[in-house]
Amino acid sequence: MINFEWDSDKERRTIEKHGLDLETVSKVFDDPFRIMRYDVEHSGFEDRLQILGRAGDVLLAVYTERGETVRVITARKATPQERRIYYGTDDDGFWFNP
Repeated sequence: MINFEWDSDKERRTIEKHGLDLETVSKVFDDPFRIMRYDVEHSGFEDRLQILGRAGDVLLAVYTERGETVRVITARKATPQERRIYYGTDDDGFWFNP
């Protein structure tokens, strides 16, 4: 079982802005069709990854691994291009299925 955490202020803002809470976002990690990529642009201080997966809608989450814990940085509904990537109709070459 994966342990998840999220800064409580960030989660509150994400609920207000996107309607997504940690429980919902954590479901993308259980999606057998999820795809991931290394977040090159935002990995200066720590390694960050992006995941696209379904939790009702297709969501994008950014996270980092801290030992046995997955710390969610941010999450939102996928953009149209990200949805095409998830469904395999578009590919930027960097996404992989774990």
